[in-house]
Amino acid sequence: MKKFLLSTAAVAMVAVAAPAFAADLAPRPYTKAPPYQAPPAPIYNWTGFYIGGHIGGAFPGDDNVLAGSRDGTFMGGVQAGYDTQFAPNWVFGLEANYSFMSTNSSIDNRGLGSVTGRLGYTWGPTMLYAKGGYAWADSRFSNGFAGDSGRDGYTVGGGLEYLFTPNWSGKIEYQYYDFGDVNFITPRGNFGSFRNDEHTIKAGLNYRFNLGSFGGGFVQ
Repeated sequence: MKKFLLSTAAVAMVAVAAPAFAADLAPRPYTKAPPYQAPPAPIYNWTGFYIGGHIGGAFPGDDNVLAGSRDGTFMGGVQAGYDTQFAPNWVFGLEANYSFMSTNSSIDNRGLGSVTGRLGYTWGPTMLYAKGGYAWADSRFSNGFAGDSGRDGYTVGGGLEYLFTPNWSGKIEYQYYDFGDVNFITPRGNFGSFRNDEHTIKAGLNYRFNLGSFGGGFVQ
């Protein structure tokens, strides 16, 4: 009986002391949830090699009477180049381009080639650029027009290119080719000279090689 009374008294003391002990404990500190952080925006990198193809049309200049028509000539071809991005939104590159062309009457321009430098400004996946450099025409003259089978000249132009996956980009480009004057020869001598130039509009697709930190594309 004595042990039972002592046990009962001990339980009663613990029951009375428990609320007071709990009151002496410090409250759990409130921890604010960390603010939401959006994933970092992709960093677009235009540096690297690329190859691609294009289709479009060529149109003779206003002073070019060699073509015999103001109608456009279908063209299609290939391009390859290298770009390097700097400063940090500027891109400088070198590009080689060749376009196969359908024929026309007085002058048969079988193809147009160029090796150009280009300078572009980027914002995100978009690049606006200008280009210029050496041009070459694979020409065959007839009907009294005199010239070489390949004519040297220059080209200038520009375009807009969009990087829509890490490896693929599409572009729209204007390019002007000027190959100087061509002489019109008759049995009585030189009748005169005429301009040999072309305006071209092209749509192209490029594959860009992702070579680690040096490759094109974009990373998170």
